[in-house]
Amino acid sequence: MTLVSASTDLAVEDHAKSMAGAEHCWYAAYTRSNHENRVAQELERRSVEGFLPLYESVHRWKDRRVRVKLPLFPGYLFVRIALRNRLQVLGIPGVVRLVGFNGSPTPLPDNEVEILREGLARQLRAEPHPYLIVGKRVRIRSGPLTGAEGILVRKKTNFRVVLNIDCLLRSAAFEVDLADVVPIH
Repeated sequence: MTLVSASTDLAVEDHAKSMAGAEHCWYAAYTRSNHENRVAQELERRSVEGFLPLYESVHRWKDRRVRVKLPLFPGYLFVRIALRNRLQVLGIPGVVRLVGFNGSPTPLPDNEVEILREGLARQLRAEPHPYLIVGKRVRIRSGPLTGAEGILVRKKTNFRVVLNIDCLLRSAAFEVDLADVVPIH
């Protein structure tokens, strides 16, 4: 009787593990240098949900200025997959690995990715920002980034909230109205 119970418990545990792999979650994919766009195109071709956050920058050469779209997190993009399907992503040329800890890919909180998508979709001005550990933490209480928490910084006369993607050790700065943020104690 104990043997049956133990095997039943193992079967339930195996089923729970397989179900965890069946759930679609966001993961950060680390790419080879300057391969983010190629990987994003290949994800689309393979019908895998991906998100490559881009920002606009002006590059100057001697004779001209050109607006270019660059990855907000160089070397990274996001994929939404069931973990059991990770080989669909890892098999794409230019993908190095899925970001994780102890050899296992770590899912990102859905709200972090969705807040990034919403902010960029509404064409909020964004740019890469150094990852910060110390500083004033704030919560955005209104606008397209409602609920996001980050660090308030000031650049010239504008206020920005730096949103950290802890798993990547990367950050992005969004311009905000000071009235839209409240301090976190």
